[in-house]
Amino acid sequence: MFKIRNVRLEYCIRTPPSLTGGGWGVGEVESKRCSWQLTPHPDPPPPGGRELYRYCKEVTGQCWFKIVLIAFIIISIAASFALAEDPYLAKRHEMVEQQIKARGIRDGRVLAAMGKVPRHLLLDRTLWSMAYADHPLPIGEGQTISQPYVVALMTEELRLAPSDRVLEIGTGSGYQAAILAEMVREVYTIEIRKTLAARAEEGLKNLGYKNVRVKYGDGYFGWAEQGPFDAIIITAAVNHIPPPLLKQLKEGGRLILPLGSTVFQQTLTLVTKKKGGELDVEQKGQVAFVPMTGEARKR
Repeated sequence: MFKIRNVRLEYCIRTPPSLTGGGWGVGEVESKRCSWQLTPHPDPPPPGGRELYRYCKEVTGQCWFKIVLIAFIIISIAASFALAEDPYLAKRHEMVEQQIKARGIRDGRVLAAMGKVPRHLLLDRTLWSMAYADHPLPIGEGQTISQPYVVALMTEELRLAPSDRVLEIGTGSGYQAAILAEMVREVYTIEIRKTLAARAEEGLKNLGYKNVRVKYGDGYFGWAEQGPFDAIIITAAVNHIPPPLLKQLKEGGRLILPLGSTVFQQTLTLVTKKKGGELDVEQKGQVAFVPMTGEARKR
């Protein structure tokens, strides 16, 4: 713990304007000099309308300069400890400012989550130096971790509330699940590749997320026993919307997915489930995802 010694903010009594008939500069001021030791709070001000306040005669001089200097030193030391604990903190903040905010993401909770989750810790150590770069990265078995901006965009489009329960199809590295976990009550995520599912589950556990459940299985069928969900996110290309997922989406809920060709580009599509099961579909731009496997390929 840091203790600031030899700093004294002395107290003066000044007469309010109402008693002197003038402005604040007219009232009586007991001049005090700055000294450098800790001073206890004085007795309450006497009656008669006088006000007790902290006053240092050398406001623009040595007294305040030293106080500001001490505060700056403390903040610098704290920042050094933070960087030592997380050497990628600066890169993460740069990612948020230059890749995400600069492209129009405005949801404060999304920005906070993107700035907090240590993306590099969910990747192989050999990729740490590129973890916050503006492009996807390989995570094994022909799969990738999405570009940071795309993760932020898909998350923002879901318009999540803190009380929401979200289903993710395609756990991959676990990064998207971690971002969601920062923002909602519960996250359920399904990965069809057993190795990736186990690795993501371990990574999320190591990061301390207790509101994420990982399941090894075919995400095409969803997770019916945990539904319905306030939002569903599919992180693999598919040429149609899986009917089981629509059934597991709450009325008023949103589903976002890369819809279209599983070979070339897809259209990022937001589906809102209206009353009576009617679907409202919005197109949000072109993206490129690896294809969804399992049952999706048979349809």
